[in-house]
Amino acid sequence: MPRRVTIAMLALALALLLTPQVSLAVDEHISQAIESTILAIDDGEYGRAEGLVTHAETALAHAEASEKVNPNPHTADAIKHLKEAIDEGKQGHADVARRDPPCQ
Repeated sequence: MPRRVTIAMLALALALLLTPQVSLAVDEHISQAIESTILAIDDGEYGRAEGLVTHAETALAHAEASEKVNPNPHTADAIKHLKEAIDEGKQGHADVARRDPPCQ
């Protein structure tokens, strides 16, 4: 499973679980972001950089929409990782987009 995209998916899931008071619209954005991230992971596993980018961009749009309504550090972290995966995927590096981000 592509680790960078997996980390983004886990962060989005945490954001959903840790903020039960958020509106249904935000929940829907997080759910859609997770679904799109899963699709990006599948494409990344098969080396399909273009598909990874397409699905990661959709996930990013939903994550950013959720972040605007209800800022959350987990969502912000997921956005960062999705952007990194998209950048690598646009260069055709599906394998690099799958890697763990460097430790900080």
